[in-house]
Amino acid sequence: MKQPKNVALLVVILLLVLLASMTAAVMVGSVAITPTTIWQVIFSKLGLDSFFTSSYSRSQEVIIWQIRVPRVLLAATVGAGLAISGAAIQAIVRNSIADPYILGVSSGATVGATSVILLGAFSFFGIYALSFAAFLGAMLSVIVVFFLARVNGRLSVIRLLLAGIAVSLVLSAISNFMLMMSKQEGGMKAVLHWMLGSLAGAKWSNIWLPILVLAIVYTVLRVYARYLNILLLGEESASTLGISIEKFRLLIIVMVSLLTGVLVAVSGSIGFIGLIIPHIVRMLVGSNYRQVLPVSAVIGAIFLVWADAFARIVIAPEEMPIGILTALCGCPFFIWMLRKQKYTFGEGGS
Repeated sequence: MKQPKNVALLVVILLLVLLASMTAAVMVGSVAITPTTIWQVIFSKLGLDSFFTSSYSRSQEVIIWQIRVPRVLLAATVGAGLAISGAAIQAIVRNSIADPYILGVSSGATVGATSVILLGAFSFFGIYALSFAAFLGAMLSVIVVFFLARVNGRLSVIRLLLAGIAVSLVLSAISNFMLMMSKQEGGMKAVLHWMLGSLAGAKWSNIWLPILVLAIVYTVLRVYARYLNILLLGEESASTLGISIEKFRLLIIVMVSLLTGVLVAVSGSIGFIGLIIPHIVRMLVGSNYRQVLPVSAVIGAIFLVWADAFARIVIAPEEMPIGILTALCGCPFFIWMLRKQKYTFGEGGS
């Protein structure tokens, strides 16, 4: 598909689709709820209930506002965050199969989460212990990768990728060892469920930080979108145009790692979004990061909102880990993309 002349219009249309998708996702569940009831509750909570007559029950209010709305908001936030992180990291390392987890973020977070679930680590943090440990593990893994990737004070892309793979393998081995040695059947199931991704723990108290970090990181990436475009041309071109490649690359990697760490801490490891969504977007609007970033954010949000909705109903009353659904959707597309001869990284496709 050729690049649209008016990407702003495309973003507006996608935002409307996202709003409709989020409304539909709030409707999904064991208790049937109408769109009218959903928006009555939302407007009421926003102090706009004077414009209409409320016709919902207290139980409907609790289900909508305390359970479903936070979950759908978190799904949109995580989807958008992983999508823009994937787009940014692919430009930084100039590798079309890079994703936000390539620096060991996911494996580090898994070690942290496993230590809390199976060993009771950081119990003094109470209900925030799991998120704190996952974020701490993610950040420590990134620091180790940075340390291994620096050569003579320079950050080598090849060493960065190799260090990320090596650290991920070591941390995965540690997580698997803890699982193997554990005798807590319930704990093992909880760890596996977390490793495959879940938004079941969403509540108002743990969605504001991801939203704030997403807003900050998106703003930074948007400001430096021109630099990301130039970096696609190669390091020589970027240096010729006066860009400090080392400092810029470090800034973007820190931003992406921070965002991914926060998202993984509240949702577990949800794969393929950061890998697939940027490719879809580049085929739609080309490789200009001024357009790739906003479109990636909205499409990523839409995708995960629907994936989470299906995860809740596909094996109801049980809940399927959302990472399974994203993989089932992502793998066929990725295979098709690899077989599509006209698609190349950095071009819009056709």
